[in-house]
Amino acid sequence: MEWVVGTGMLAGLLLIASGTASMRTGWVPPWARRRVTRPSLFGLGAVLVGVPCVVQGLFYFRILASPSWEVRFVAQNVLMFSGLILIGVGQIRRRS
Repeated sequence: MEWVVGTGMLAGLLLIASGTASMRTGWVPPWARRRVTRPSLFGLGAVLVGVPCVVQGLFYFRILASPSWEVRFVAQNVLMFSGLILIGVGQIRRRS
């Protein structure tokens, strides 16, 4: 089970790194370049999706003290869904 959680943490770290690069420099991953119109929103959404993946692994490996499962469930879902919404908003075409 450790390798599954470790892989999720690695994916979360990659999302956080690419989101930070998108917010600071406007760089967008090659597979999303045609669709993304607002790199800063896209980057913030990527960071918000990546953070729960990393924090979940930190709880699993007992690096952080784990709160109750209800708090973890609600907080991680709020972060994940708000990140997905921001990624979607970052891909909406602007009106001219």
